[in-house]
Amino acid sequence: MDFNKMLQQAQQMQAQMLAAQEEARAEVVEASAGGGMVTVKANGGGEIVSIAIDPRAIDPDDPELLADMVLAAANEALRSAQALVEAKMKSLLPSGFPGLPGL
Repeated sequence: MDFNKMLQQAQQMQAQMLAAQEEARAEVVEASAGGGMVTVKANGGGEIVSIAIDPRAIDPDDPELLADMVLAAANEALRSAQALVEAKMKSLLPSGFPGLPGL
């Protein structure tokens, strides 16, 4: 076994994974709730980057409904962002590789 070659390959894989993470941070996914009344965008870094609320969704007599729509859209956007990152990380693994915990 050539340990230097293995170390070099591990370093290359680490660099590729870091690059994929940076690339994912630059990508934005979108999710909506309430028939599009609330739209949330999140990036691959797991950050919410924008929330858009249609003025018709604002009912002063039912603020809980708006809160539920924002929560649903935000959670879906974050799930989509996480799936994006996982797909990028898995694409770096050699075929037949069992994967990494959490991916």
